[in-house]
Amino acid sequence: MCLELIEAKTTGCFDLLDEESKLPTPRPEHFTTEVHNRNKGHPRLDFPRKSKLRASREIRDDEGFLVQHFAGSVVYSTAQFIEKNNDALHASLLILIQESRNTFIKNLFPKAPEHEQSAGKLNFISVGSKFRSQLADLMNKLRSTGISFIRCIKPNLKMVPSLFEGGQILSQLQCSGMVSVLDLMQQGFPSRAQFAELYGMYKSYLPKELARLDPRLFCKALFKALNLRDTDFKFGLTKVFFRPGKFAEFDEIMKSDPKNLAILISKVRKWLLRTRWRKAQWCVLSVIKLRNKILYRRQCLIDIQRHVRMHLVYKSYAPRIRGLVKVKALHEQVASMEKIVGQMKVNKEQVYKQVQQLRQRIDHLLNEITNTSMNSTHIDNAYNDLVSSIEREFRRLKQVLAEQEIKEKEEGLKKIQMELERERKKKLAEEKRLEQEKEEFRQRSAIVQRQKEEEQFKGKLTAEETKRQKERLAKESDEEARLAEMNERERRDYDLARRLALETGGEADLPHLQRTRRPNANQKHDLSNHTYAQLRDLINTSCDVELLEACREEFHRRLKVYHAWRSKNRKGKNPSALDDQMDEDEERAPKDILNNMVPPSMTGGPLKSTESLKKPRQLTTNVSLKTISAGKGAEQRYFRIPFIRPHDQNRDTHDDQKKKGWWYAHFDDKWIARQMEIHPNKEAVLLVAGVDDMNMCELSLDETGLTSKKGAEILESDFEQEWLKHGGREYLNSHFGQISSKYVVQLLQNYR
Repeated sequence: MCLELIEAKTTGCFDLLDEESKLPTPRPEHFTTEVHNRNKGHPRLDFPRKSKLRASREIRDDEGFLVQHFAGSVVYSTAQFIEKNNDALHASLLILIQESRNTFIKNLFPKAPEHEQSAGKLNFISVGSKFRSQLADLMNKLRSTGISFIRCIKPNLKMVPSLFEGGQILSQLQCSGMVSVLDLMQQGFPSRAQFAELYGMYKSYLPKELARLDPRLFCKALFKALNLRDTDFKFGLTKVFFRPGKFAEFDEIMKSDPKNLAILISKVRKWLLRTRWRKAQWCVLSVIKLRNKILYRRQCLIDIQRHVRMHLVYKSYAPRIRGLVKVKALHEQVASMEKIVGQMKVNKEQVYKQVQQLRQRIDHLLNEITNTSMNSTHIDNAYNDLVSSIEREFRRLKQVLAEQEIKEKEEGLKKIQMELERERKKKLAEEKRLEQEKEEFRQRSAIVQRQKEEEQFKGKLTAEETKRQKERLAKESDEEARLAEMNERERRDYDLARRLALETGGEADLPHLQRTRRPNANQKHDLSNHTYAQLRDLINTSCDVELLEACREEFHRRLKVYHAWRSKNRKGKNPSALDDQMDEDEERAPKDILNNMVPPSMTGGPLKSTESLKKPRQLTTNVSLKTISAGKGAEQRYFRIPFIRPHDQNRDTHDDQKKKGWWYAHFDDKWIARQMEIHPNKEAVLLVAGVDDMNMCELSLDETGLTSKKGAEILESDFEQEWLKHGGREYLNSHFGQISSKYVVQLLQNYR
């Protein structure tokens, strides 16, 4: 196959190399690729990376190929194949050598035939084609003559005489196949001869009694007499086969002197006598074996008769025996049914009685089969009836047990689901609680941060506000002096005009003009002439933010005037008798808030102060208080401060006996929306803007000063918890149509 890979036409390496050499630009890479593509799947061709040598594995696939020869695998690098394959000689040099006078040089390059002298690169002479033609000539000569193969062995690699390298010589013998040939010859039987030829060859050397033997027996007796080993020869059907050299040894013995031949004949006779005696012994043993076999067969006949009689008896009793076996096997099913009954929890006694009845029926059938001669049909009918009853009862018990197990599993699953649901709710509640605590902590931190920023901002505005207050007071005093002077001058003119009219005898109807202070030019809406009901309607129905702010300002201003007048009137009428009652009625807010009230004149007006305080609130970007719109983006803030009634505060008791309560306030933007008082041992007082305006705190958030109190501001959740705890939802539902705060109305809808 290697020769086919190298010398095959159109696909062999030599032809592919010649084709590549004839191309205009031959390349070794293209030649290597063509060799792999044309001989794809050839068992003797492979890529260089499959080689066992590291140096050969480094050759790329397009730089060489691997050929698996008989002696081993060889990697051929094709880098210089094209260059070495070109054996063309220039035409001028060829002509010069052919015209040489030296006969030896002239004969080295004989003239080619005329059809081969055409010019051009396509007809160049390559080394591969020359080698192939020379090899073809050699094979033709070998085929035309007798062949004698001579194995030439190189004794050493140093090319010196009288030096033999055993390893190198053994490797050459293995590669040339000599070891395999010797092993084959050693294990084979190259010499062979027919029995008749051996008989005719040595018949004349033997006596008559031995010459009359059969040729096969003759050869066997002859070999045994010569003590030849059985491994040295083998008998076939018509021939005998000898190991290498054994036939010559046998022939030499047979053609030896008469003395040795006489000894050989005596040995043959002994072997024949021994063989015939052994054959007689074998015949005697065969007769004895035959007698024993006859006796054995006689005993077997007796056993057959016995088994036949037993079969006939068994045939008559077999139906009853099979019936007994089958019916007894039903006891196992009844036992399994009793186990199932033991696992039942409902109607256990009733089912157990039914199983016992089945057992009694089995025992009755066994007794009937044993004591009576029942035929197979009767036994099968009774057995089938009993089996159907047992199977029906068994299926019913299994169904009941399965239903019971299903119920138990469902109950178990329900318990597991309830437990999982309980754990899930517990986990959700815990997560919600932790999240709420984090949110509350964040909101409280935001509240503290906002208070700090408001305090810093207020501190920065104190000097500026003081300066503005002084300038505003100076302007107001100048305006009042000017108005007083104008009023005095008009009064004098009025008196003078009236006297002149009286002196002349007439009376003029002159208006009495008195100038009052001018209204504030910055005020857009004048609500001084509106009634309380009109103000309330505007607050509940208007969508104008500025109008709503003005209405609330006017409403709370009137509340302040009313509460101031009420307090003054009560103190004037009864300054001592009703102090406690009046103090208790006047508790619209804790005393420290009312006493420390910041007047609007000190803050530059409530509107201005609120707008100025919104600036620091914008700085706290992390504040996330809930600001549901009451007007337009109104902020909701919640406060809680300690609250002690005056009559409880003046008691001469220990400190722990003073009844301390809490005052809660919800401010919608800067005005109070909800108010709550909580006292121990008393019912909580709940107030809502629009319903209890007369009893609620009339101060704005900036006037109360709650934003500057540390720990006063609380979270919405804290306020709502206390509000709902003391019946705030019911109170809002009962006064739903009167609530003025839109945030509270929306909150009530969320409650629902």
